[in-house]
Amino acid sequence: MKPTIITVAITGSVPRKKDNPAVPVTVSEQVESTHEAFEAGASLVHIHVRNPDESPSSDPELFARVQEGIVRHCPGMIVQFSTGGRGRDPAARGSALYLKPDMASLSTGSVNFPTIVYENGPTLVRDLATKMRDNGVLPEIEIFDLSHIHGAKRLVEEGLMNDRPHVQFVMGVKNAMPAEERLLDTLLIELKRVLPKATWTAAGIGRHQSEVMRWVLERGADGVRTGLEDNVRITRDRLAKNNAELVRVAVDLCAEHDARPATPAEARAMLGLPALETAVTAS
Repeated sequence: MKPTIITVAITGSVPRKKDNPAVPVTVSEQVESTHEAFEAGASLVHIHVRNPDESPSSDPELFARVQEGIVRHCPGMIVQFSTGGRGRDPAARGSALYLKPDMASLSTGSVNFPTIVYENGPTLVRDLATKMRDNGVLPEIEIFDLSHIHGAKRLVEEGLMNDRPHVQFVMGVKNAMPAEERLLDTLLIELKRVLPKATWTAAGIGRHQSEVMRWVLERGADGVRTGLEDNVRITRDRLAKNNAELVRVAVDLCAEHDARPATPAEARAMLGLPALETAVTAS
């Protein structure tokens, strides 16, 4: 069976406790929720942190405390910080990269979101990419539009990242890229032409989460993504109990497509990250 990286996006910047009480907001909640997801099969965690009022935060201390807890309780799990922009000062979006997480998300262009423009100007993108390169952080390129693939290529050409980034297509955000299977094929063809060494996955937002995972698995992707950041429900009528429940759905979908959850060591090898033994020793 093919090892497949299961990413769990535990919190995000949008869902609140009122949407689903299981959304982990405090540091202890985030560490506990990540550990449950790790035990269920996730090998990569995507992290946002929140202020006490649940608003998005860029506080490096919060990122550091979550990172420390995950390293302690989830040996070898890949830690990925968000540098996303909703509700965050652009100047602070890379403020925690000095903590040297394994990975960080990087959007290479702007896009419309439901109620705002998600701005990622060229200067900001280069600044974030430079910080990632200088701190040895592997970018996960967040693709909201076909042009963003070419934005990633420019970063490679400028020496700001290597030629095998991890790429994630984001599908189903209102006013951005629809969750349509034919569009995934178009994006994948262009990615393989422009960045042939890249690893890839896709994220389906809201009700599209499971169907996008199916499309991804059918195409032999390197990973799938799930979690309460993207979808707070198990079914239309029932909220997810926690991130682990969503991970178990991903595990079941993998099994249906002759795939299985990658171990942390396998996930690290697939992404070109330091080996498990090195990571555990360094912690």
